[in-house]
Amino acid sequence: MTHTTTRVLEPGDLGAALAVLDSEPVANAFVTARVQAAGLDPWRLGGEMWGWYSEGRLRSLCYSGANLVPVCATPEAVRAFADRARRTGRRCSSIVGPAEATAELWRLLEPSWGPARDVRRHQPLMVAERPSADVAPDPLVRRVRKDEMDVIMPACVAMFIEEVGVSPMAGDGGLLYQARVAELVSSGRSFARVEDGKVVFKAEIGAATSKACQIQGVWVAPEYRGRGLSETGMAAVLRYALADVAPVASLYVNDYNTPARAAYRRVGFREVGAFMSVLF
Repeated sequence: MTHTTTRVLEPGDLGAALAVLDSEPVANAFVTARVQAAGLDPWRLGGEMWGWYSEGRLRSLCYSGANLVPVCATPEAVRAFADRARRTGRRCSSIVGPAEATAELWRLLEPSWGPARDVRRHQPLMVAERPSADVAPDPLVRRVRKDEMDVIMPACVAMFIEEVGVSPMAGDGGLLYQARVAELVSSGRSFARVEDGKVVFKAEIGAATSKACQIQGVWVAPEYRGRGLSETGMAAVLRYALADVAPVASLYVNDYNTPARAAYRRVGFREVGAFMSVLF
């Protein structure tokens, strides 16, 4: 093997890949959860895992699927991943990952992949190891039942449109998105407060490993906003996450969403880093 090289990882590389992922369990929770569930076979993983080697050792990764996600990527690895991404062409709907590596990756790819629909350069990464004593969990927030897909789906679609700016029902008619929501519901990682058959608060634990989990999709129905439901609801989801899933819960949030950042801090989260997202 040359001094440095980049290649698509194979199932036999699983142990080395997990060792890289395990070096930053919170930041890498999304990719780690996928790899632990599916291994490195591209068909099961839903994309390729690129590995960057230095002196014969695997040091950096990049997940290339629906998202392009640099993992523990050094500047030299980012350049190598950008070269491979340019050659293969854009197949992803977003680039997302730790802010510094993602910013450099986008700088290198923008001339050939741009323009992006939206670039969110600083999304604080927040973590919590224990709930705050200052916010009582909403006792009405519970796990969504498997027979409640028709109840939770409208809220999930509304959240997605608000957050991403496009409908998840476009293209394939929403089949992939519905399958993802159903997966979270069936695994007991979808939570909501339902009143009169309507979701007024919801959130999911979107990625889960034994060391960390990631909360996503936090949403309050517009007519219920301003009542503190995001705080009490998140306190409830955080309680479930820490008790049943992992010792650390994380999330990342847009830096301009100051009310949400303040609410998460009150619930017990603190900022430890930043992500960046490029949306196409």
